[in-house]
Amino acid sequence: MAIEELRVLIVAEHASLKLGGEASLPFFYFKLLRKRGIEAWLLVHPRTRDELRALFPDDFQRISFVPDTMLQRLLSRAGKVLPQKVQEQTLGLLIHLLTQLQSRGEAKELVKRHQITVVHEPMPISPKQVSLMFGLGAPVVMGPLCGGMDYPPAFRHLESWVARGVERVGRKASHLLNRLVPGRLLAERLIVANPATRLALPRGTRGKILEVVESGVDLDLWKPMGKSRPSDGTVRFVFSGRLIRLKGVDLLLEAFQRAKRQADRAVLEILGDGPLRVGLEAMSRKLGLADSIVFQGWLSRPESAERLRAADVFVLPSLRECGGTVILEAMAMGLPVITTHWGGPAMYVDDSSGIRVEPGSRESFVAGLAEAMVLLAGSSEMRREMGRAAQERVRTNCFDWDSKVDRLIEIYREVTESEKRQ
Repeated sequence: MAIEELRVLIVAEHASLKLGGEASLPFFYFKLLRKRGIEAWLLVHPRTRDELRALFPDDFQRISFVPDTMLQRLLSRAGKVLPQKVQEQTLGLLIHLLTQLQSRGEAKELVKRHQITVVHEPMPISPKQVSLMFGLGAPVVMGPLCGGMDYPPAFRHLESWVARGVERVGRKASHLLNRLVPGRLLAERLIVANPATRLALPRGTRGKILEVVESGVDLDLWKPMGKSRPSDGTVRFVFSGRLIRLKGVDLLLEAFQRAKRQADRAVLEILGDGPLRVGLEAMSRKLGLADSIVFQGWLSRPESAERLRAADVFVLPSLRECGGTVILEAMAMGLPVITTHWGGPAMYVDDSSGIRVEPGSRESFVAGLAEAMVLLAGSSEMRREMGRAAQERVRTNCFDWDSKVDRLIEIYREVTESEKRQ
């Protein structure tokens, strides 16, 4: 099938750079499909209407919106008083189903109106989340999905017994729910980010399962400086992400305190915000690190890119990271990476491009992070070699957005051709 014959509808709850995370996935798919001249449409929530209007002035008429109902707004307000895991598995699931029901009706109309040849649902990325995207009049592709990740055994205590219990029940119930709401089971193609996600898919899927990295990098933005940055002897470590428990920033602060004993010129920059920020700032003062750690708060993507260009090493001690787009962005800019040997980061980083620290216990993990920081702080040559390897790894392993969209177009064609032969 020629590119000109493809007509793609992307269905997602959000499409946004400001919201970040998985909301950026449909944004980039739509943007790059249109850049390639492919007939594509987007169906999303109106929360990001103004952002999308500004970013896609010439294609805004191709974007449709599904607003919340009064019931969804009421359920959302009620859910704020519940623990996050409980909210996700109860009222959050109900809100999701109501959104899916509205989106399904609108998607069927768009398929008919625009003679859509394939529908792509890139989010939610959870492999067990139910979907109503079936029976739309066009084959459906879902993913890349990413999930099925637990804390390392030594850190399971970080999740409350209530959260663990709710999640365990939710995972078991998902098999029944996916039979009652069978979008995942009936999809023509299910794209997964890694083997762990493949194992987490609901039982009974009939479509072909493919593996494509979930995260992507915009190489036009995340690129290194044209010239080497002059050094004053200071080694700049940087973390970027939400300041929440699973990111392990408290462990990073402890490790940085130890590293400072041997690398006294080291500094640490924390990019991002979140509910733990006040406590982490207090912790840095208590550890005597107030003069060596800078909390920058939330930054725009271009601002974050500028901060990474001024850095020497990227650190992500996350304990439950299925993907890890920030790691790929740092690698694309030529930064060596220190990260957890667990989940997505362990797949993205190899021994040539960074240092992966085993999360065997709290003490050994903190000690390992500190040792890695001291090692890289003490060798500019090692930093340069790992940085070059990191940049090459991103470019040769299809971690950039253009390579991802190339693969998706191949999948769209396969599905459409298969549909024609039936």
